[in-house]
Amino acid sequence: MAKHVGILTAGGDSPGLNAAIRGVGKAAQIVYGMDVIGFRDGFRGLMQDRIMRLDGATSTDILTRGGTMLGASRNKPHRMPVGNKLLDMTDVIVSTYKRHHLDVLVCLGGGGTQKNALRLKKKGLNIITLPKTIDNDVAMTDTTLGFDTALGIATAAIDRLHSTAHSHHRIIVVEIMGHRTGWLALGAGIAGGADVILIPEIPYDVKTLAKAIRLRSREGKQFSIVALSEGAMSNDDVKALSAVDEQKKGEARKGKGASDTELAELEIRLANRTLSLSKRLEQLTGLEARVTILGYLQRGGTPSAADRLLATRLGTACARFVEEGLSGVMVASRGEEVEAVPLEEVAGRRKTVPLDHPWIQAARDVGTCLGD
Repeated sequence: MAKHVGILTAGGDSPGLNAAIRGVGKAAQIVYGMDVIGFRDGFRGLMQDRIMRLDGATSTDILTRGGTMLGASRNKPHRMPVGNKLLDMTDVIVSTYKRHHLDVLVCLGGGGTQKNALRLKKKGLNIITLPKTIDNDVAMTDTTLGFDTALGIATAAIDRLHSTAHSHHRIIVVEIMGHRTGWLALGAGIAGGADVILIPEIPYDVKTLAKAIRLRSREGKQFSIVALSEGAMSNDDVKALSAVDEQKKGEARKGKGASDTELAELEIRLANRTLSLSKRLEQLTGLEARVTILGYLQRGGTPSAADRLLATRLGTACARFVEEGLSGVMVASRGEEVEAVPLEEVAGRRKTVPLDHPWIQAARDVGTCLGD
């Protein structure tokens, strides 16, 4: 009897998702004769039983498309917005799974999706995940779907900003995605020849940045490019965040309801840190500074050749794992090989940039300031 496979894409969109859907669907149908359906808009569509038949026709011409043909959402099975409430809809999702006689549910997503997938596994569902995020921060895999494309987009943006920075003798601060990890800013900064690279893993001192930029000016270099990961923090930001966390812990130990005032003020400060950094650098260097925030540009457009190859490798391997009866695993990229990694080893973990990583050493060796 043919196996029944469900697919969904959860979290933010990312280049290469359609290529991965195609890889899973085509291999499952052509090689193993499986029946494949997609659920629209992530776990929400799974809860609402909104399906799309994935056959040869629907998989045609999607390899090069950005985004996801299935749609996505950040809704979580155990905290699903229903009306004005957040409800645990896990049992409804289990019912949908059983209604379609699924043998496995394939979930494409980042760190949050890995955790949600593990929750569904613990409810008795057969789950396989594929790692997707432009931040490249999913644990236990060399790289994630979408990272290579976003890296190319961010690098191209820095390339273009060189000319305007040079023409007007300015500091250009480029904000690149990466809330908690700096893979994207670090890679694009090195590839784009940024003079300063700031990532979450290395707290920075703004005076150190200003000193490096002033030195460039004295050497006759009339502009500077600062590649800033959106999650990068100064030493002062780190201290302030730690102080607020300690205060909240102390209030919790006393049995009091913790006041969120200081945390809210800090969040506002951190949300505006790119603009604040730009103004501070103007004050300390005497040079004009301008900000470019790349934002969602990094998540859109046609996936790169590397992402299409990765998506096809992971997708076809996923179909093979289904045929072999594997579940409760993430399909991970390890060199040129593909491995099935237990979800327990992935969920709740984040792959950050090690301080001894070769990229960091390479950046330092070419004279890039990392703010420390």
